[in-house]
Amino acid sequence: MSMFCFQCQETARGTGCNVKGVCGKNEEVAKLQDLLIYTTKGISEIVIKKNLDPANMKEVNHAVLSSLFMTITNANFDDGSLEAQIRKMLVLRDDLKKGISTEDFHDAANFTVDSRESMLEKADSVGVLSTENEDVRSLREMTIYGLKGMAAYTEHANNAGMENIEINAFIYEALAATLDDSLSADELVALVLKTGEHGVKSMALLDEANTSTYGHPVITEVNIGVRKNPAILISGHDLVDLEALLEQTKGTGVDVYTHGEMLPAHYYPAFRKYDNFAGNYGNAWWKQITEFETFHGPILFTTNCIVPPKSEEIRARIFTTGSTGYPGCTHILPDADGKKDFSEIIAMAKTLPAPEEIETGTIVGGFAHNQVLALADKIVEAVKSGAIKKFFVMAGCDGRMKSRAYYTEFAEKLPKDTVILTAGCAKYRYNKLDLGDIGGIPRVLDAGQCNDSYSLALIAMKLQEVFGLDDINKLPIAYNIAWYEQKAVIVLLALLYLGVKNIHLGPTLPGFLSPNVAKVLVETFGIAGIGEVDADIELFLGA
Repeated sequence: MSMFCFQCQETARGTGCNVKGVCGKNEEVAKLQDLLIYTTKGISEIVIKKNLDPANMKEVNHAVLSSLFMTITNANFDDGSLEAQIRKMLVLRDDLKKGISTEDFHDAANFTVDSRESMLEKADSVGVLSTENEDVRSLREMTIYGLKGMAAYTEHANNAGMENIEINAFIYEALAATLDDSLSADELVALVLKTGEHGVKSMALLDEANTSTYGHPVITEVNIGVRKNPAILISGHDLVDLEALLEQTKGTGVDVYTHGEMLPAHYYPAFRKYDNFAGNYGNAWWKQITEFETFHGPILFTTNCIVPPKSEEIRARIFTTGSTGYPGCTHILPDADGKKDFSEIIAMAKTLPAPEEIETGTIVGGFAHNQVLALADKIVEAVKSGAIKKFFVMAGCDGRMKSRAYYTEFAEKLPKDTVILTAGCAKYRYNKLDLGDIGGIPRVLDAGQCNDSYSLALIAMKLQEVFGLDDINKLPIAYNIAWYEQKAVIVLLALLYLGVKNIHLGPTLPGFLSPNVAKVLVETFGIAGIGEVDADIELFLGA
């Protein structure tokens, strides 16, 4: 077996990629990612055992977040940058342990490597399968995948100037715990739920960072057609990068379009001042394989969701920044003041044709918690009158599997007295359908990016309060969530921590769930998979 990875929904055969990742990563990239995670575990053990204060470790905190983020599915395929990050982390690790004896520490705190070959050799012994007990492995990996999602959201908040040291402290605690062979299964289950608790905190931190900087999202119509100007396509999740790009493209004659998970940026009032903020181009991340051909201009990836490009021509137009990377693509680094210079991207855009139009019209979004709560009286009255019988939370991720057509069919077949609450790129399965409205309330309420699933939780908790219910599960809300990668994992764990039960998860259950762990989730939280659309709708409406 040259590699092993089962962290995403599309993992081979539903059990694990062991030759090459379905995502496109090769053996070396997979192994270097394993070793990078192992290195963060060693750093974490030193922090915990030495009782270091994360408040005094800003550089290490940010490096650990970035390391976790780099290993998220479809974020970084660049073996060179992964090797450089490992070397950086080992320097930070060894600096932390100066003056202390680490004889009783785990190997992760002490191992040494001096070459790419030695890194790959070491990675062979520290990957996922190095934990032999499948239930312990399952619980450890669920925690680690949750931490990866948490790190992504926390890094975005940090980029916007907001930090919560409590989150950093927990990340060290949890990573160190995955090295502890003395922990029982029950203790590991508790760790998984504690990960969900801090997932809520990370999403709350990012929500505060985004809304305090760019304003609360408002109901917005977003153009999905094109203009005739040269343009840049920005993908991912980082609003700080988007703001910098918009500032630098002002008055240049170059338009900026969002792609994938960057669509909800249009809902923030602060971005409305940019005349060249043209609209959204395309659909969910996986369709970039054809949509980048017709866009023509350069593409900036601020976070994960890179698909290996089909041609050298497209690769030459892709730029990466932050925790992303792809071999042969230009990577934009910040300067000493943290500023990024996108002039090379802008200059390229001016030499290339305008995007081809692939669709026309508009889509409506901006239904984050502040906007929905402003409509609370109207929504509550619609529920009390029977105009709205049920809400369906259909947040999460999209993906390439044909079975994901289920979510389009599910949305189309829902009764007209139901409303879909969504966030994340799963919405592209139905956000362009004409599903109508209920008394002026659209039947698809898009809260935003995957991290804005936090908004959906806040909405549910507010409705619970308004209706005077003692249990959030008594609300007329059903959960039919699609997942793909590790940010969806932390959203799921956050919902479980908040007490939400009977979540249906698809299109397949995670490959990293051992049979026993899956049984615990089913029996304790009512987690279930998906079936046939008609049967599932009948089941949900009867609940």
